[in-house]
Amino acid sequence: MACEKPQPQSRVGTGASRSPRDLHAPTPVSSSAGRPLHGVLAHALRAALLALLLLGTAAQRVAAGSLRISQVTVTGAGVQLRVVSDIGVTNQIESLTNLSETNWTILANIMVTQSPYTFMDAPTPSAPCRFYRLVIPKGVLPSPPPGMALIPAGAFQMGDTFNEGAAYEVPVHTVSVSAFYMDKYEVTKALWDQVLAWSVGRGYAFDYPGSGKAPNHPVQSIDWFDMVKWCNARSEMENRTPAYYTDAALTQVYRSGEVAPYVNWQAGYRLPTEAEWEKAARGGVSGHRFPWSDTDTITHSRANYYSDSSYPYDVSPTRGFNPAFATGDMPYTSPVGSFAPNGYGLYDMAGNVWEWCWDWAGPYSSATQTDPHGPDTGSTRVGRGGNWNYYAEHCRVAYRYGNDPHDSATNIGFRCALPVP
Repeated sequence: MACEKPQPQSRVGTGASRSPRDLHAPTPVSSSAGRPLHGVLAHALRAALLALLLLGTAAQRVAAGSLRISQVTVTGAGVQLRVVSDIGVTNQIESLTNLSETNWTILANIMVTQSPYTFMDAPTPSAPCRFYRLVIPKGVLPSPPPGMALIPAGAFQMGDTFNEGAAYEVPVHTVSVSAFYMDKYEVTKALWDQVLAWSVGRGYAFDYPGSGKAPNHPVQSIDWFDMVKWCNARSEMENRTPAYYTDAALTQVYRSGEVAPYVNWQAGYRLPTEAEWEKAARGGVSGHRFPWSDTDTITHSRANYYSDSSYPYDVSPTRGFNPAFATGDMPYTSPVGSFAPNGYGLYDMAGNVWEWCWDWAGPYSSATQTDPHGPDTGSTRVGRGGNWNYYAEHCRVAYRYGNDPHDSATNIGFRCALPVP
C-alpha cells in the first residue's frame, strides 16, 4: 500500500533520521479518566466510605494484606484514594454507581512502582454516588520471563476513538488478542550486541551492525529484516524454538537474506502484531490518547518527543527536543525506562524510537477480529509509538505509519513479543 510522509509543521532533525510515512488507506502508571462521583458532599463521603467497605470482598482475590485502600480524601476535584500494594504488580481500580449492578467499570490498571500511591477520581455530572473496589485481575498466568511483562488476553477497541487522526486510523473496531509476553523495554544496544555476538558462526547474516547512543539506549539503524532474524537468534540463544522460517512447512529457520518469512505464532521471540502492540500500549484501558490514562495530554516529563504548540494536547512547558536528552550529537534517544511505565509495566510506548510491528500496512476493517496478523501482502510494514524527533501526534496510541522494511534510521527500533506457554 502506498504510504506518504507525515506532514508536521516543519521537518525535525537531520537527514540521518528518515521520515516514516503515514499509512495511506483508499488505544501508568495508568489510570483512566474517571467517571467519578459528583454531587453533594454527603454523597461523596458515602461513596468514599463504601470504597473501604467493599475492599474486603475484592481483596480475597489476592494475598491477604497485600493490597488495601489506606485513606480516602474527598476534595473539590473528586475522590483521592491512597493505596498500599506490593511493588511490581498491577492494581485494577473498579467502580459502580449502583450496588445492585454486577458489571464493575475498570477505571485504571496501575503498574505499582512505589507504595503507597494515590489515585484521583475526578467528578462528572452523571452519577450522584460512586462505589469503588481494588483488585489484582483474575486469571494470573505464569510469571513472564525476566525483562518481559504479561499482556493478558481480552478484547479492546482498536483505532482512533477521538476521531482526530487520519482515515487509516478508523473505523474503531473490536479486537480480541490472546495472552502474550512483551519486552518491558525497547531492545537496547547492549542486548542487540549480546545476541549478535552469539549468532556469529551459526548461519546468521545481518546487513546492519546496529547503532545506539549508549548500551542502555535503544538500538537503531537496522532494518525490519535484521530485526526479524535477530528475534530468531535470540530464541535459539535461549534454546527456544524460532518463530520465523523461509518455508511454509516451517522447517528452514530464517537466518539470512531478505524474505517475507512464514511464522510459527506459538514459538519464539517475534515482532508483535499491530493489534498486540496497540493493546499493550493502552495498558488495559481504552479510549485514551496516549499510553497513560490519567490525562489525555503529553509533556516532556512523560515521553521523549519533539514538542510543538500546534497540537492542543501537547502542553509541555518546554518545546522542541526533550531538553533532558538533547545533548551531544544526534540521535537524541533516551535510556530505556526513563519515564513511568503504563498499566502493563511497559516503558517508552510513546516516543524515543518508532517500534516496528509484523503487519503489512493496510486499511482497517469494521469487523470484530481475533488475533489479526494484518494483510497477506504489501509494500510497507507498520510501525508504532512515535520517536525522539517527531511530534505529539505521532505518540498517540492509535497513530500508524508504514515504512519500507528495507529502510533503517536513527529513530526506528523495536521490542519483542513472546507467546505464553
